[in-house]
Amino acid sequence: MNSKLDRRKKYTRMVLKDSLIKLLKEKQISQITVKEVCELADINRSTFYSHYRDHFDLLYQIEEEIIEDMNEYLSQYNFTKEEESVKMTAKLLEYIASKRDICQTLLHENGDTTFQKRVMNVAHRFLMKSWKDMINLDEDISGYLSTFIISGSIHVIKNWLDQGMDQSPKEMAGIINAFTNKGLSSMNDF
Repeated sequence: MNSKLDRRKKYTRMVLKDSLIKLLKEKQISQITVKEVCELADINRSTFYSHYRDHFDLLYQIEEEIIEDMNEYLSQYNFTKEEESVKMTAKLLEYIASKRDICQTLLHENGDTTFQKRVMNVAHRFLMKSWKDMINLDEDISGYLSTFIISGSIHVIKNWLDQGMDQSPKEMAGIINAFTNKGLSSMNDF
């Protein structure tokens, strides 16, 4: 009996998440109502409220799932070696590709801007940890450098998603790491 309830609960949450993602493709979260999410999911509002406080809470839970997965992926690799950095970036891009619809929607202009900031914070934390051993930069300067690299990488990833992932995750990882490690001088390599 419990497994049946668990499956029903999982199904309900999945349908609600999918419905919110569909709506976010059309408009911003502030323009969406719980009623719209429920109608699209074919779930009544009392069922919705038994799972989430409101549609902002639902969005936060979707984002939190992605952030937790990213943290897990990033924790598996040692960033001090360029080879490991490329593997980690490729794995992260494979994850993003597997969740393309959700990631593309959350990073889109209708998505919540806090998600992009949360992604940047996760990446910043891992970058700072690896740079500590590799380069001796002033903390303020390394913060600027991290922001520059991460926001550029996020926009490259957004563009990659919008282009239908025209490069493989491994190829994109190589491109991002080349930009990060060698800057404009790496353009001759492509």
